[in-house]
Amino acid sequence: MKQLLMTFAICLCAFTSFAQNAKIDSLTVRLAYQNQDSTKVETSLLLINELYAIEDYTKALLFIDQTSELSKTLNYEKGLAETNYIKALIFNNQNDQNNAVANFESARSYFMAIKDTLGIAKVNNNLGVIEIQRGNYKKGLQNSLSAISIFEEKDLKDDLSKAYNNLAEAYYNTNKLDKALQYNKKALSVREELDDLEGMKYSLKNLGLLYALKNDYRRSIDNYERMLTLLDPQEDQDIRGEIMPSLGKSYLAIEDTDKAADYLREGLRYSRRQKDDLGILKSLNAFGELNTKNRNLKLAENQLLEALKIARRLGNDEELLYNLKLNRDLDSRRGFYEDAFNWQNQYYELKEKLDKEKLAAIPVPDNSTEEAQIETPPLIESTKTEEPEKAVITSEKKQDILLVYGLIAGLVFITALLIFSYLKGSKDSKAAKTLTKSNKELSLKNLQLEEVNQVKDKLFSIVSHDLKDSISSIKAFLDLLKDGGISKDEFNDLIPELSENANNASSLLFNLLNWSKSQMQNLQPKPELFNIQEVFQIKMSLIEKKVNDKGIILIDESRREFVYADRSMLEIVIQNLITNAVKFTGKGDVITVSNQDYNGKVLICVEDTGIGISEENQKKLFNAKKNFTTIGTENEKGTGLGLTICKDLVELNNGRIWVESTPNIGSKFFIELPKAALSE
Repeated sequence: MKQLLMTFAICLCAFTSFAQNAKIDSLTVRLAYQNQDSTKVETSLLLINELYAIEDYTKALLFIDQTSELSKTLNYEKGLAETNYIKALIFNNQNDQNNAVANFESARSYFMAIKDTLGIAKVNNNLGVIEIQRGNYKKGLQNSLSAISIFEEKDLKDDLSKAYNNLAEAYYNTNKLDKALQYNKKALSVREELDDLEGMKYSLKNLGLLYALKNDYRRSIDNYERMLTLLDPQEDQDIRGEIMPSLGKSYLAIEDTDKAADYLREGLRYSRRQKDDLGILKSLNAFGELNTKNRNLKLAENQLLEALKIARRLGNDEELLYNLKLNRDLDSRRGFYEDAFNWQNQYYELKEKLDKEKLAAIPVPDNSTEEAQIETPPLIESTKTEEPEKAVITSEKKQDILLVYGLIAGLVFITALLIFSYLKGSKDSKAAKTLTKSNKELSLKNLQLEEVNQVKDKLFSIVSHDLKDSISSIKAFLDLLKDGGISKDEFNDLIPELSENANNASSLLFNLLNWSKSQMQNLQPKPELFNIQEVFQIKMSLIEKKVNDKGIILIDESRREFVYADRSMLEIVIQNLITNAVKFTGKGDVITVSNQDYNGKVLICVEDTGIGISEENQKKLFNAKKNFTTIGTENEKGTGLGLTICKDLVELNNGRIWVESTPNIGSKFFIELPKAALSE
């Protein structure tokens, strides 16, 4: 029976292929005898569509060019619209998106000229797909939204399915989860009508993910479980293996640990068998959370550390973020508060980066005319009860208290370490002085001792003022919290202020440590070749929120170019220069970063149109002895160490740094670095 069915299928394919080839041959013959008029264009379009259907793109493009030329001669805009549209589809299938977009836009112009609304809608929907794939979610949303009303009006379900799916993906990537749910539901409904099994699986998987992100785990489970019923045991093993960790996590969230363990175990076993690193990563992370809850702490530690290595190797930031949170929770439960604090720092640094990436794509405003035509489903009621919410807040509150105490402990420890280092340096300098008999050597040691004392004095000055203010503010907050002097709402309101003070203290210590190392000559560069453009992009993403808050325009003119230097040191330099530029610019000002080849070296420039620097103050910038610092455009404070650090680090890497500035016009900070190791 099976052989009979296979024979029938082969015969059917052969017959279909024969019929299609016969149709192409017939159209080709008919085309050869037709006059050079619009009828010939229409016949040619039929032939082109047949060739496109069998993916004979070479012949299709040949006929497209001929048909397009005839259409131009006849001024036949319909022919020009259709040929550009099919040409764009071919380029898109060949992953040539630039040519695809150019031809889609040409086709849209012709469709608009002949007022073909369906043609316009199809073009816009395809452009929406491309823009979403490129990460241009605003354009993608605009194009797909403009197509939907036409597809709904004409009841074109295949096109609607595609358009709804595009919108769901765009809204998901712009963190509009309610909208993403809305259009995934619409896509699922259409796919059910079409009996599109593959499309239904995809939509149910997306709905499971979205409900989990909204903490509606029971609905997440319902969609995942329904998807499982549609899977073929043989054909869909990969999909099943992929969703097992997600389904396990959802069961874990509703405290059904037995089912969670079953699904996670199956997912991990399958992923290891398939050598699927992403599946292994997701399963290990979720197992780490499960074992932490079950107090199997050693097992949880092993699973999370294995997951951490995989996440970093894959560069999967979402799972890495989850892993850092789980490691923080694990060490908090074990009482390792200093380790928990380190995990917490890494977690918030990565979270800030990911949040900025999500905010970079701006969605279409909710009151756009296209979207207004789309029916919006009622909001989903929350399934959470009041008691669990209080429990979560209480748990997080306790955790925040522990971590803040860890922060203070860390700050105090590092401060003490700095003071000890400088006192030791001072003592060593005195010892060296007593051992020196030569007047010249004695004079040199005296000079060194004076410099160390200046460093020590500056250190104590900064610790006693700037650092003391930040720690005092954190302590005051903790005292209020400990004494029950603030309500839940007041607690939430104070969190940003606490975070800001902690960030200020952390930034201050960051500069103090690097400056002290450079002053004591303990900092040794480890040069390597790396792409300077990557450093710019990372550091610019970190100040994006501040730039937006101040209304500053940030322009990236950097290009791919390799520098030979210690990457971590140069990251410190770039971060200081960009942060300074933001500090001394205001609304409407422009900050531009760039790099270029200059006399066989790399010339880096951070330019701003801010308040500028007088010639007198320029002489003080790179000198720690001058203790030069000024207030920013929004009263931002500084230590006067940033540019001193920059100078030390650049010179350690065989480079030089300088500034060109004019008051009220702006400043340019230049760094010159080698492109390769210097010959001995």
